[in-house]
Amino acid sequence: MEWLTENKLPVGRIFKDSFEWLRDNAVWFFDGLETSIDFVIELLMTILNTPHPLFIVAVFVALTWYLQRSWKPCFLVFLGFLFIINQGYWEETLDSLTLVLVSCVVCMGIGVPIGIAAAHRPRLYAVMRPILDLMQTLPTFVYLIPMIVFFGIGMVPGLIATVVFVLPSPIRLTHLGVSSTPQSLLEAAHAFGATPRQTLWKVELPYAMPQIMAGLNQTIMLSLSMVVIAALVGAAGLGVPVVRALNQVNTALGFESGLIIVVVAIMLDRMLRVES
Repeated sequence: MEWLTENKLPVGRIFKDSFEWLRDNAVWFFDGLETSIDFVIELLMTILNTPHPLFIVAVFVALTWYLQRSWKPCFLVFLGFLFIINQGYWEETLDSLTLVLVSCVVCMGIGVPIGIAAAHRPRLYAVMRPILDLMQTLPTFVYLIPMIVFFGIGMVPGLIATVVFVLPSPIRLTHLGVSSTPQSLLEAAHAFGATPRQTLWKVELPYAMPQIMAGLNQTIMLSLSMVVIAALVGAAGLGVPVVRALNQVNTALGFESGLIIVVVAIMLDRMLRVES
């Protein structure tokens, strides 16, 4: 077996050289992307931090009522925000919500169209499947290495690493929803003379909407699970006190900030839950 280990394939070297080449030759692209993302993040942070906290709470409660039409999730969201304010994690929570919101917009904006295209082109999905598997199974810490190479330390590398990790979920669930549209519905649409665009918008997407909303829910939950990892590269939010607690072996701070992350996850899940 020595001959096998002595002739090691240069996998790591290939990736290292590729990332360094991109860093040296596409610096204009990465600088522009970093500037654009920084602008969006700062704008959202300003919008969320400017009003009184109770106004933001009222907005989220109203949004929950609009989505769920039930007082129970509204009351849960209200209590959750009061608990966050009581524990003194309001600013960190808004920072994490900003990261989650931007990553969700990017992931859904990219993932849904790709999922639709993959549902209409089985060969495309066959090619994409191993790539999606790699994106979901590769340890999330590995994503941080090239992000630091390209963007340095801050919110941007944490956001892009989150997008790369989360993106397969909306793609897979959109593909599942669109591709599972009953053939009878498609035949009926064709019989009435519907064009492919009309079939997509009036038949396939309405039928796939529960799966697409499930993809949105998964996108939010996975994005929130990345806040601690993103904090390792300088991203603000609820991951910062968790990392600080780990460095200081501070049990109280760790469970306190960890519980806040759980509360935020429960609130967002109840807001966007789709009843079957």
